[in-house]
Amino acid sequence: MSIRPSTPNSYLPGIALVAMLSVLAVSPASAQFGRSSANRAPIGVQWLGHAAFEITSPGGTKILIDPFLSANPSTPDSLKRLSRYKPDAILVTHSHDDHALDAKAISQLSNAKVISAYEWVNAQGVPANQAMGGNVGGSMRVGDVTIHLVPAMHSSDPGGRPLGFVLEFSDRRTLYHTGDTWLFGDMELVQELYRPNIILLGVGGGPYTMDARVAQMAIRKYFNPQVIVPMHYGTFEGLARAAEVRLRFAGDRRVNMMTPGQKLTF
Repeated sequence: MSIRPSTPNSYLPGIALVAMLSVLAVSPASAQFGRSSANRAPIGVQWLGHAAFEITSPGGTKILIDPFLSANPSTPDSLKRLSRYKPDAILVTHSHDDHALDAKAISQLSNAKVISAYEWVNAQGVPANQAMGGNVGGSMRVGDVTIHLVPAMHSSDPGGRPLGFVLEFSDRRTLYHTGDTWLFGDMELVQELYRPNIILLGVGGGPYTMDARVAQMAIRKYFNPQVIVPMHYGTFEGLARAAEVRLRFAGDRRVNMMTPGQKLTF
C-alpha cells in the first residue's frame, strides 16, 4: 500500500520558491550581523559628547576615541572626571583640542596605548611602551580589536595629519569613526575593504566639517551600514542642532540619535 503525500507534487516547486525567497528576504542588518547574532557578545558604544566615544569590544577591550571631556560642554558632569576612564587604547583623529584635549592626561592615569598620527603621538612625550603612532594604511592590534588608520579630509596642525579609524572586531564586524571630514572618493575604498557595520558619522557642518545633508550623501553614495550614529553636532555655536540632524535623517531606521552619556549595544 502506498501513502500519497498530503501536498500535491505540483505545489512543491512553489513551496520551494517561497522558502528560498523567505531566506533572501532577511533584513540587511540580520544578514550582515549574521544569523547567530543573538549568540554573539555585543559591541558597546557610549557617546560622551561631540566626537568622543568609548567602545567596548565583544571581548571586553575598551577603546576611547577623541577624548575631549573635561572642557566639553556637552559631556555630562558625571563623565568629566578623567580618572574614571581605564581604556586599553586612546585613539585621536587629529590634533585639535575638541578631539585631543584629554588624551595625554588619560594615558598618564590609565597607562593606555595612544594611537594617532606618528608626529602627533611623538610630540606628546608619551612613554615608548604606550606610543603607537602610525599613518594612513597602517593597522594595529589592541586586545581583540584590529585598528585600521584611514584618511580624513580636514587639518591637523601641529602634529601629523587627520585620520579616521576602522575598528575590526574578532567576529569580523567593523565600526568606522569618520573623524572630522568632508566626503571624499576614498570612502568607497573604506567600504570595499572594511564594509563598516556601524558608522559614527560627523554631521555638524558649520565652518569646519560636512553637514548632515552631505553626510547623508556620503552614506547613500559609499556605504551600507546597519547602524549610523551622528556625532559632532550641538556642542558649540555654529554647529548643527540635534533637531536639524534628526529632521535630516528622519525615516532612516538605521540612525540612532544618542544623547551624551548614553550607551547602546549592537
